[in-house]
Amino acid sequence: MNAPTEPQLAELPLYERRARRRAARSLRCLPFRRAFYARVGDDAISSAALASSGEWPALCFLPVSAERAEAHFRWLIRLGVLRREVDGQGLTERVRLTPMGRRILEGIRGEIPRARLRERMLENLRRHRPGL
Repeated sequence: MNAPTEPQLAELPLYERRARRRAARSLRCLPFRRAFYARVGDDAISSAALASSGEWPALCFLPVSAERAEAHFRWLIRLGVLRREVDGQGLTERVRLTPMGRRILEGIRGEIPRARLRERMLENLRRHRPGL
């Protein structure tokens, strides 16, 4: 991953540097391709639409159910990469890319590199057992 140019990563507050590193690490461990993030950068998508669409191979490395996609969406929302779309009646089930998510993806050239098994296992522990 290439370092951001404006502002330089070293100039950012410590909490923001940590948040960006944690989110970038998680992106490598999730089943979403760069095309998925490009899509949610332009148009909102719901977990049900992602799971039922025939275009999931272009958006994900692995097939995902609507429930699993929703769990990944919630994790990315917690990390600050995605946010729920808002319409006139409140929050919807669709998600969009946040400005922080855009900045992280700008620093990655090409496809998001996949994490190795060990890194994915550690990330899974951090995600589901944060106190360990």
